Amino acid sequence: MKRSAIRLGGILVLSMLAGLVHAQASGDLARAGEIVAARCSLCHGADGASASPVFPRLAGQHSEYIAKQLGDFKSGKRKSETMKAQADELTPQEMQALGAFFEKKTVSGRPGRDLELLAVGKYVFNRGNSFSGLPACASCHGAKGYGTPLLPRLAGQHPRYIEDQLKQFNKRERTNDNAVMHTVASKLSELEAHAVAEYIATLD
Repeated sequence: MKRSAIRLGGILVLSMLAGLVHAQASGDLARAGEIVAARCSLCHGADGASASPVFPRLAGQHSEYIAKQLGDFKSGKRKSETMKAQADELTPQEMQALGAFFEKKTVSGRPGRDLELLAVGKYVFNRGNSFSGLPACASCHGAKGYGTPLLPRLAGQHPRYIEDQLKQFNKRERTNDNAVMHTVASKLSELEAHAVAEYIATLD
């Protein structure tokens, strides 16, 4: 009898805790939606599927990666006056909530037009360039460009944004992420960078 009561009490406690966690998560996502509508949507779109090639698509990006980038913008570790101003008032909890909000959204790749250029990009993405010592993008970001919580999802990203980031890594202007990207970017020719960016944009 006592064991049954203890077991039932434990189940009730766990159920209550699960309910509290769910309620907090729902509240956090609601708050994230408010922040997106007020701040993020102008550049990144209401669902994170930015229409502008200058601003990154956030839909489908790993929540942990988004939260880290926001923290880096706030601290100044990643340089951007615009994003620093947006991140300055965010709490760590709100950054995590924004990450979870955008991770739940979806974005599709776009059809490629220049098949010869895409072939070069696909080759570089999957195999790199053994002549210049360039590693394959897929070796870290995955065969489909989905990345990991520590490495960004690339699939479906705007080509212009990818190329801009590669240039920043090459010039050592972006230093908040994996330093390996400095070496990788320095080994890419302009053609390879353009081609791989165009190929990445086609991935779903």
